Amino acid sequence: MAPSRSIAKMESDDSTLRLAVLIDADNAQAAVIEGLLAEIARFGEATVKRIYGDFTAPTSASWKKVLQQYAIKPVQQFAYTTGKNATDSTLIIDAMDLLYTRKFDGFCLITSDSDFTGLAMRLREEGLTVLGFGEKKTPDAFRNACHKFIFTEVLRPESITESAAELPAVKRGRKTATPAKTATTDTGHAFPKKFVLAALDQSIDDTGWAGLAAFGSYLTKLQPDFDSRLYGYKKLSDLVKAKTDIFITEERQLPGTHRKMLYLRAK
Repeated sequence: MAPSRSIAKMESDDSTLRLAVLIDADNAQAAVIEGLLAEIARFGEATVKRIYGDFTAPTSASWKKVLQQYAIKPVQQFAYTTGKNATDSTLIIDAMDLLYTRKFDGFCLITSDSDFTGLAMRLREEGLTVLGFGEKKTPDAFRNACHKFIFTEVLRPESITESAAELPAVKRGRKTATPAKTATTDTGHAFPKKFVLAALDQSIDDTGWAGLAAFGSYLTKLQPDFDSRLYGYKKLSDLVKAKTDIFITEERQLPGTHRKMLYLRAK
């Protein structure tokens, strides 16, 4: 499956990608597992869920508590020698074995370790979608090797509580005056206005407007770790609507449907 098709489905309700989820227990936190799996479900079905590490070590105690709950298969890997990471090698070997089954549309690599940069690049060469999940300390090399990279800090429970709470409010007919924001808005990330406007300029059509989907796709191609939640907004559409000093937006009816699409241009 071509990556472009996979990326286009990221914000779609039609999530049918078959994904292999591989977690590096040495470089990931168990506290984000619920938000992590919910995020992965936006992109497709987690057909395989495996986690790699030494689960006899005290540092993996937090992971042992959630493995059964979320049906994640642990792959025990003892540290044979000091200073050598056998976990990385086992994960990479498994990833290649899964790749050659030709049963998957993409891989989710959960790690903050740049050692998986080569793996991400190899999977992309095979035409598979690569989604990376890691902490803000993750080196740029691994982030940019993925089609899409998501910071796990935005997936922590305190960051998704408000988002989850909004659905019942909408069903009860309650309205909000401003675009929805995540509970955590002070992320320490300065809004990249110049970059965003440059991406918009490349996304516009002959009329000077850009569809939100085209704009979002271009942002991700240029900067795989771009995420509206880093700037306090649950969705890209919320961010665009809120930045009235930068964007002019309008909703247009899609021909032959009852659906509307958001369009934007620079102010």
